[in-house]
Amino acid sequence: MKKPGKAYPVFVVVIFSLFMLLHQTDKLMIGSLQTDISATFKINDLQWGLINSGALIVGTILYPIWGYLYDRYSRAKLLSLASLIWGATTWVSSIVKTFGGFLATRSSTGIDDSAYPGLYSLIADYFTPRVRGRIYGILQLTQPIGYLLGMVLALMVAPTLTGVFGNLEGWRAIFIITGSLGLVMAVVIFFGVKEMPRGQSEPEFDGMDEIGKFRFKWSSLKDVLKKKTMWFVFLQGFAGVFPWNVITFFFFGYLMTVRKYDDGAVLLTMGPVIIILALGYFVGGALGDWLFKRTLKGRILISSAGVLLGAIFLFLAIKTPVADRNTFFIFMSLTALFMPFSSPNVISTVFDISLPEVRSSAQAVEYFVENSGAALAPTLAGAISVATGSLELAILVVCITAWILCFFLYLGALLFVDRDIKSLHAVLAERAKQV
Repeated sequence: MKKPGKAYPVFVVVIFSLFMLLHQTDKLMIGSLQTDISATFKINDLQWGLINSGALIVGTILYPIWGYLYDRYSRAKLLSLASLIWGATTWVSSIVKTFGGFLATRSSTGIDDSAYPGLYSLIADYFTPRVRGRIYGILQLTQPIGYLLGMVLALMVAPTLTGVFGNLEGWRAIFIITGSLGLVMAVVIFFGVKEMPRGQSEPEFDGMDEIGKFRFKWSSLKDVLKKKTMWFVFLQGFAGVFPWNVITFFFFGYLMTVRKYDDGAVLLTMGPVIIILALGYFVGGALGDWLFKRTLKGRILISSAGVLLGAIFLFLAIKTPVADRNTFFIFMSLTALFMPFSSPNVISTVFDISLPEVRSSAQAVEYFVENSGAALAPTLAGAISVATGSLELAILVVCITAWILCFFLYLGALLFVDRDIKSLHAVLAERAKQV
């Protein structure tokens, strides 16, 4: 297969960005619909927690399975299937009449939540290692933007849709719409995105129209998982999700109860902060690419700087007096800018040291480890808050401890990343000679 022209990879990024934006909107919107959904099914906070945990558990379990499938079969077609599953499960969850049915159908939406390793792996075959960080940054900024869009749809649009689809409540109607968009994206991806030969964008194959086919092997995956850099990436991934989940689940409550913000103040504060957070993905990815061109340690150095600066500015924000809202906003904005630096660089690093035919599986394992930490974070923060009587202390202890641990784990990765990247490209160079 010939390499695509310059315009087509950009077209694929646009399609995948739209897919991720709509998918993240659908996935994250449910938090803003808690009151309406709870009233419909007459459920308590524990039952609400089960609904959210169900999708997370399903997604975590399926990460390795999706990763394996992506490395064996067409990633483009599997992504279309994932979009189809997203649309179908969301659609069905919008019409069930009982709590048990909603719990089952909403949990089933986790099936497609673990589909991203194939997307990132396919993008790696469209773009060279020198620019992947910024491309992943562009794709990942769709998550916070999707969160904001979900809030708008849930709080402003959904109430106006009651009765539009027969006797269905507004929250059901909005899920019908987002589920239908998932079905549309399935068609767009199926017909619009081409599968690329694995490894095509690697510099060793530059100028070659045919590079051969590299097939998944368990031995190749085992070799990747044995690399020391990957060990440190996995460990920091487990620790690194703790701050994200603590802030996601507890920070709005912290603003209202500890800092005495009303709904309007929360929106005016967190809206811009979330936009800055979105920009942080691209800035972190672009800086990682820039430094990677100068040293193979570049992506890890940017990631380590991100977690360290994030920890410092969050500490300063939390310690800012309640009355000084302007200073608090400045420090939270700086926290949001540096928090996402790791994400695009970690994905790029996983692909920098993994053979093309096992990249989806390698990243799926990394996400599996991350989600294991995600499941523990809210419980740990809640336990500390109850034990100490201080939500502020709980946020600080979990977030600062996790980020400092990530910083030292990145220092460990710095010892091995050069060697692991060079060993990968030595294998690719040998393959290029045999074509």
